[in-house]
Amino acid sequence: MMINVLEYAKSVLRQEIAGLESMHNSLDGALVEAVNLFYGKRDGHVIVSGIGKPGHVGRKISATLASTGTPSFFLHPSEASHGDLGGISRDDILFVLSLSGNTQELIPMLSYANRFGIDVVALTSDPSSVLAKAATVVIQMPKIKEACPHNLAPTTTTTMMMVVGDAVALCLLKKKKFDREDFKNLHPGGMLGKRLLTVQDLMHTNTPIVKESDLMKSVLVEMTQKSFGCTCVVDTERKIVGVITDGDLRRSISNNFLDIRAGGIMSRSPKIVSRETFAQEATKMMNDHKITSLFVVEENGAPCGIIHIHDCLRAGLA
Repeated sequence: MMINVLEYAKSVLRQEIAGLESMHNSLDGALVEAVNLFYGKRDGHVIVSGIGKPGHVGRKISATLASTGTPSFFLHPSEASHGDLGGISRDDILFVLSLSGNTQELIPMLSYANRFGIDVVALTSDPSSVLAKAATVVIQMPKIKEACPHNLAPTTTTTMMMVVGDAVALCLLKKKKFDREDFKNLHPGGMLGKRLLTVQDLMHTNTPIVKESDLMKSVLVEMTQKSFGCTCVVDTERKIVGVITDGDLRRSISNNFLDIRAGGIMSRSPKIVSRETFAQEATKMMNDHKITSLFVVEENGAPCGIIHIHDCLRAGLA
């Protein structure tokens, strides 16, 4: 049978969007109860479980929870019945995904949870199911047609599960005030880790510094010892007021070169950043202004470090 692939693909998306709209409209206080229950288990884990396609979704939800500040792992229901129930403690809470709520593989795990007083949050479409009856809180999914033309392959429903999981994870992120610094601690690798690097992570603290009144002899010694190809110039209050580069030195060579003072050849209004500036932003500044270094300053304008383009390149920032 010939089909218009693009049009059919769009119809699949429309069906799944309709599912999300339905899920959005049906969310109620149960989600609030679930989030508060998860939030209250500060010493335990959110253990996500499900089988089949909901199980695959559950793995993603667990990963999202863990990466946004809520300790979590995925527990396969079949493995749970063969010893992995020992991984559940009384401080933990189960988050179980099942459209029907009557999946047989879930029953031993639910029985164990009920026997030992472990809370269960259910995400299911059937409020009278085995899962719903065993749960402390039930987030009910509306019954809606799958995008699958046979209404069999989990498609719309698993999308709805995924989005509810994201909503739970991000509500917990907000309640825990999980910020960029927390993200950096949990995401040291990959592009996200690179994006979260700050200038302080890469800067050098042996900052080349001279005073406006210093003669060229002192400037040359400072620049040679520090080897950054530049030095910042500070005023009497130690605030940065200028910068001298190798190029400035070459352009200023004359018969009385050694008698010139730093303030006489420095470039004013140097490009500066703070410790908290993202390294990616600092890299962009250097590329945009075609310079190789930026001086790092404290809130009072005093220099506290220097970051070089090579430091950013070594960190994988372009």
